[in-house]
Amino acid sequence: MESVDIDIQNIDLVAERKEILNRYRKMRKLAQPHIKDKEEAKLITEAFKVAAKAHEGTRRKSGEPYIFHPIAVAQIVVEEIGLGPTAIAAALLHDVVEDTEWTTEDIERKFGKKVALIVEGVTKIQTSPTLSIADWGVSQQAENFRKMVLTLSDDVRVIMVKIADRLHNMRTLSSMRQDKQLKIASETIYLYAPLAHRLGLYQIKTELEDLYLKYTLPNVYKDIAEKLEKNKVQRNKFIKEFISPLEESLKKANFKARIFGRPKSIYSIWNKIQTQGVTFEEIYDLFAIRIILDSKAEDEKSDCWRIYSMVTDNYHPNPKRLRDWITTPRNNGYESLHATVMSKEFDSKGESRWVEVQIRTERMDEIAEKGYAAHWKYKALGKNTGRTKESGLDSWLGYLRDLKDKEDQLSAKEFISAFKANFLKEDIFVFTPKGQLKKMQAGSTVLDFAFDVHTEVGLTCLGSKVNKKLVPLSYELKNGDQVAIITSKQSKPNADWLKFVVTTKAKEKIREFIKDEKKEFIIKGKEIVEKKFKQFKFESSDALLNTLREFLEYKNLSDVFFDIAKGYISTKTINKFEKYKQDKDKIIENGKNKLANPAIPETTPEAKKGLLVVGDDKSGMDYSLAKCCTPVPNNPIFGFITMTEGVKIHRTDCPNATNMLSNYGYRVISAIWSSQKNTMFLVDLDVEGNDRTGLIRDVTLALSTDLQVNIASLDIGLRGEGIFYGHIKLYVRDQEHLDFLVDRLKMIDGVDTVTRHDERNDDLN
Repeated sequence: MESVDIDIQNIDLVAERKEILNRYRKMRKLAQPHIKDKEEAKLITEAFKVAAKAHEGTRRKSGEPYIFHPIAVAQIVVEEIGLGPTAIAAALLHDVVEDTEWTTEDIERKFGKKVALIVEGVTKIQTSPTLSIADWGVSQQAENFRKMVLTLSDDVRVIMVKIADRLHNMRTLSSMRQDKQLKIASETIYLYAPLAHRLGLYQIKTELEDLYLKYTLPNVYKDIAEKLEKNKVQRNKFIKEFISPLEESLKKANFKARIFGRPKSIYSIWNKIQTQGVTFEEIYDLFAIRIILDSKAEDEKSDCWRIYSMVTDNYHPNPKRLRDWITTPRNNGYESLHATVMSKEFDSKGESRWVEVQIRTERMDEIAEKGYAAHWKYKALGKNTGRTKESGLDSWLGYLRDLKDKEDQLSAKEFISAFKANFLKEDIFVFTPKGQLKKMQAGSTVLDFAFDVHTEVGLTCLGSKVNKKLVPLSYELKNGDQVAIITSKQSKPNADWLKFVVTTKAKEKIREFIKDEKKEFIIKGKEIVEKKFKQFKFESSDALLNTLREFLEYKNLSDVFFDIAKGYISTKTINKFEKYKQDKDKIIENGKNKLANPAIPETTPEAKKGLLVVGDDKSGMDYSLAKCCTPVPNNPIFGFITMTEGVKIHRTDCPNATNMLSNYGYRVISAIWSSQKNTMFLVDLDVEGNDRTGLIRDVTLALSTDLQVNIASLDIGLRGEGIFYGHIKLYVRDQEHLDFLVDRLKMIDGVDTVTRHDERNDDLN
């Protein structure tokens, strides 16, 4: 989090020091149960003294003393994650190396190797003075991610302290500039929330997701929060009536248990609205019932199933929605039994509803709330967890160590992409023909499975049978599939195989095999590049070739030549390089100016606040509206500096926003709409529903006559028997105008859904 120096003349420094001590003592009191001896107590005390002295006189953007932040991070570490003195000391010191004269070596000498390792892991890499602005942004963010992730394999507390740091930064994000808010929030949803989920930190993961939504789509967040609060009384009444017979059953069976209802998070509700195309009122599972048992370790599994029997005695279950995470825990250690049952109570519409019931023990609940830290707590105590096999968390860290051994083979950006694809997703379970259970990462194909069985099986894989039916090598495996691999000595890997494998092992083995065949293509690819340079009238040189590699975002030139020869890099993409090369120096220089002060020329009051005003002719900056999300006034927006087309204005919920903001945050500038409303904006709409005679006429009349909207294009056809699909491009004044138009279209008989047409596009040049 950035710091700032401010005028302290009007600040009561005595009262401030008292508040610092009060916050530290509160955190220290929470840490007391984790402290075993005087040495551990001294470690925390000394860490606080060093941090307080190092950050003395420094303030956050909010104006409060910077030391508030390390204390808050330490409190999250102990109270919400459950870590001990080493992590608490590291949390207090986590910004000392990055922001002061202290070095990692200084930390190690005073506090030991373990504390120093954690502090080093969460310390950002210093910027190289020789790195250009254009190079710096992507590599710096990715390198920081990679450094943190690799340290995780040595000590998992590194990532836990970093997640605590990120959580407090998100909780205090309101004092930051808009472009910083969007960048930090997008990094959070891109990496930190999935990491928290993978480590079993569900409460923290949920809060990070909610805060992401709060700062990227504030109006959406506020709307859902208000609706949840509005139906709170009705929801609590429903929960009370639902759990009443369950409490009676538990009492008769002499079970000691807690039972209560928990609402879904705002982010999960929004995500369901987006993915399922439903309204808030149409979501039936706005909450879940949780039953937490006080059970002996040896009786946990049987007790949970006994409770399940009681639940289904009272309510009719949905057998397709039973989730047994007790017999087979998730990779992050999560254990729970989930059942979905039909309630006997009725909602406001007089309809019964499905309700999810989660059954777990106190131990399971602590692991669910505090994740990896609680898992290791019970493991260290030698308590039986009901599992005989290696924990999924243990094997996951093993995967990370394997990835660490291969780090020099991948660029930082490739490394993070591989990490997200391989390690931030849940696993699936499939069977061999002989019934052996094998665990595969989500998204694995039969080719991934073949390499998992044995390298030679993968290299000679010809086809596969899944559930006794022939399927292509690209078939994505599902839970419970039985997989038989067909091999042939004539079969061999090719580069296309890399398109449909997701596991690191499969990718490595395929790349190794084709390496010897690659030389011929490299020579051919270089010849193609040389011819193109002649067409562009460029004089070929090592520097020019490296500029091409930089433009294509490749680690080495041999891969560039190979992919060009194989046709993986299109001629159209290579042709873009001509303009990139000509404009590069000019764009970088402009980028430096914008980054030094990301504001428009100070011709308007907004300019003084560092904002690009969209729709204001006095803005002084070239910009255009992004075609992928077609923003209109009143949409939350941000500006993105492209390499060839100036500034593009995107909606904060653009499908490309997370990628841009998390990986290219240095190219983001704050933007707002002008108060002027004399311009019409083009938007794309997708319309779907049940086909009938006269439907196209009714849609056209509603737009052109009733609403008097200027239609740019209208394409309506059949998607299947009785189902129509339409793509409409039209002009609107702002979001309010668009909302009115959408509501009017939905009133047409046969129209089911009307949504904005957004496109994902990874070309950010």
